Amino acid sequence: MASRTANPLDHPALEDVSFPEALEALRDPYRLAMVAALAREPGQSCGAIMPPVSKPAASRHFKILRAAGLLKQWDSGTQRLNALRREEFDARFPGLLDLALAEAARLPD
Repeated sequence: MASRTANPLDHPALEDVSFPEALEALRDPYRLAMVAALAREPGQSCGAIMPPVSKPAASRHFKILRAAGLLKQWDSGTQRLNALRREEFDARFPGLLDLALAEAARLPD
């Protein structure tokens, strides 16, 4: 089994992220809930914000959020931690994250 740290994490430059990519990342209710959790409390582990899906599906959600420029991930000991790239994302797509977070607040628990 390969180590989760065997491959470096790809964090794209925000100017390389298209508007459709950003919208696609935010349209899924699980990813939207993950983003909302990180907006409330940055630096959470993957396990703390992982949606109720299989590990491969959760990994895919994290990868999509990273590829859309929403998520920064780093390893700390045995945990992978997460934070929103809020300032950068807001500069690239002003108001989009605020709108998404407002919609996330309307999702059922």
